[in-house]
Amino acid sequence: MNSNNTILKQKFEKLFREHFTALCYFAQKYLGDIDSSKEIVHSVFIKIWENRAEFDWDKPAKPYLFTSVYNRSLNYIRDNKKFVPAGTEGTSGDIGEFRDNLEIAELESRIKRALKKLPEKCREVFELNRFEGKKYSEIAEHLNISVKTVETQMSKALGILKNELKDYLYIFMLFLLKNIGSL
Repeated sequence: MNSNNTILKQKFEKLFREHFTALCYFAQKYLGDIDSSKEIVHSVFIKIWENRAEFDWDKPAKPYLFTSVYNRSLNYIRDNKKFVPAGTEGTSGDIGEFRDNLEIAELESRIKRALKKLPEKCREVFELNRFEGKKYSEIAEHLNISVKTVETQMSKALGILKNELKDYLYIFMLFLLKNIGSL
């Protein structure tokens, strides 16, 4: 394999790792089936790999990827006459709603990945506070630790999440306020 192919392979692998989960989640919102969603996402990546020499690697790929998955999802629905999301009958869908769904799917995927990077106790404290609405004193009692330890763990969690989600911080904060408990 020459060096150009090696570079393209590395770029492709990075693109796949960064977007596969979010794209599957995004497709699943339309299809309601994870296996079909994965097939669609795989087919998009196969097309990119087959046309890797012509693919514009310098251009942001996220819009292309989500649009491709969206279009293939609609084609799948049409061809299989399965689940049709409300508001998409005979239309290409509302572009504003599409963009919102895209951002939410991407954000949810990033949040889940960021939460997995937290140390176990840190994540537990964070989830008890932010997703179950427990106060620091309740968490301390529940976990049999001091309130100071809860404060330290929350500070650590927020620092890690802030770093992991720095590009999405504003959206993340709105998401937490609107969706506490739904992750």
